[in-house]
Amino acid sequence: MQEISATVPDWSRERVRKFFDPSRQLLRHLRGFQRALESSRFPRTPRVLWHLVLFRLWSIVTGAEIDLSTNIGGGLLMPHPNGIVIHPEAIVGPNCLIFQQVTLGAGGPIAGCPKLGGHVDVGAGAKILGGVTIGDHARIGANAVVLADVPSRATAVGIPARIVFQNSAPASDAAMRMR
Repeated sequence: MQEISATVPDWSRERVRKFFDPSRQLLRHLRGFQRALESSRFPRTPRVLWHLVLFRLWSIVTGAEIDLSTNIGGGLLMPHPNGIVIHPEAIVGPNCLIFQQVTLGAGGPIAGCPKLGGHVDVGAGAKILGGVTIGDHARIGANAVVLADVPSRATAVGIPARIVFQNSAPASDAAMRMR
């Protein structure tokens, strides 16, 4: 099985497949708004307003609170976007997976906002607070409260979160050794 990249976004994960695809529609209009703001093409204002209105509509439908200036890497998956809150200064790496009721916010013992590496899986109800860094290919368990850094390829669970598993080798190498 091929490992998902932590650096190269897989844009097919965000492709809208049908009209009522709330999380992908939300991301589509978030990215459209950001592109329209950066564009110098005339007329810019109608495109900005179009994406803003549709982003707000899909925010209401999904119940997600994501700021329009948030830095989100490509390939984000939100299978159930209900209740997701992402602070405007948080950074989400490419190919991440975020389930429902997740909060990426300020607060906690470390000042700042969270930085998620590439291909990070965040379980339902998890809270990642403060200026913590989550390494590439890390996993955060459901309802975990992360207040400290999580290294690459580690799994963190609990309140407060603690590392329960850390794999230093890529999944393909580990699979080869098990044979």
